[in-house]
Amino acid sequence: MIKFTKMEGIGNDYVYINTFEQKVLNPSELSKKISDRHFGVGSDGLILIGSSDIADFKMSIYNSDGSQAEMCGNGIRCVAKYVYDKGLTDKTEITIETLAGVKKVDVIIESDKVSLVKVDMGEPILKADKIPVINYTVEKSLNGETFVKTKVNEYDFTTVSMGNPHAVSFVESLDFDISKIGPTIENNSNFPNKVNVEFIQVINRNEIKMRVWERGAGETLACGTGASSSVVASYLNGYTERKVLVNLLGGNLEIEWNKDDNHIYMTGPAREVFEGEIDLN
Repeated sequence: MIKFTKMEGIGNDYVYINTFEQKVLNPSELSKKISDRHFGVGSDGLILIGSSDIADFKMSIYNSDGSQAEMCGNGIRCVAKYVYDKGLTDKTEITIETLAGVKKVDVIIESDKVSLVKVDMGEPILKADKIPVINYTVEKSLNGETFVKTKVNEYDFTTVSMGNPHAVSFVESLDFDISKIGPTIENNSNFPNKVNVEFIQVINRNEIKMRVWERGAGETLACGTGASSSVVASYLNGYTERKVLVNLLGGNLEIEWNKDDNHIYMTGPAREVFEGEIDLN
């Protein structure tokens, strides 16, 4: 039997397992089984919470198809809530190791429980070889920042990495079948490591709407690294300011690209759905 906690950050849901208490021998296969919404718990993937030599905790992220992800903005908020609410730490400033580096999070407490989490997502990566992306053009923003764009089918994409690759396109309407478009972009040869795909409708200079097709998971209700990348792309293309409210299918995130330190700061909720045990044999 495997003990787990189901958690969600504005609809981006994962199964969380505390590896201080139990071992997971094959997390890739476990993620595929436990994520199944008919025969498993049902989730966008699996996140393991464990010890780290360089931070307070470590999170390991597996998509619903078994592939490993570098970072998850909604997931890391839930990890912060888990370790505080379960008494694994009494810190309100927590460091968490990811494949995209160590991230700092601040938890906001209400009635002895975490209600909101602010995450230092780090600096956006704009160089083509680091994202990575090929067959691109170099653009320059009104403020002189250089960034790269690529074209797939009829869509122009601004490419950004937040430790994982993103392709952001601006559209007039989000009313379309993303399941037909998303896979062709995710697996396009312009993206050697595949890519997360965001479609953005600009509301005003401080607000956007977003739909996301996540690499290895399909369309999800929210994506924190995607929201961060989308605000970077929106600012670079001159559509918004640096601080933006991002409306996703599962809720809202506040994203700020800080001018002073070049870091992205994401603030949003995290919620425990339920705890349980499952036998997947």
